[in-house]
Amino acid sequence: MALDYMLKHRGFPGRLPGTDFQFTLRRANPKGATPIERRERRNDRKPSDRRADAGFVAALWENFGDQPFERGNLDAGRLSWLFGREVLPYDDPFDPANYEAMLILDPRAAAMAFPDATDWGASA
Repeated sequence: MALDYMLKHRGFPGRLPGTDFQFTLRRANPKGATPIERRERRNDRKPSDRRADAGFVAALWENFGDQPFERGNLDAGRLSWLFGREVLPYDDPFDPANYEAMLILDPRAAAMAFPDATDWGASA
């Protein structure tokens, strides 16, 4: 059954400022959450796509740090570009199509992939 509720992360940016790169959803999909799946990032990706990834990682770090967080209204497409590398499943077993699924940011992997995204401090 589709979940008609999802946690809304208040204070999390809705998109990359000045662009149409979406970071959050307004409402739950009545047909169910879009599954998160690992997408390959190739070296020939557009600079704007890389900036969106970096901006999303910076927002994750600012909002959650190295603590587990609920998927909630975070965009599945944007998460999929980072999934399996910088963003890891926290639940075992992990349900990629659940708004309540728990994730965690790997600060070391994020700092290696996006060194200029934020001040990673001592944890990276």
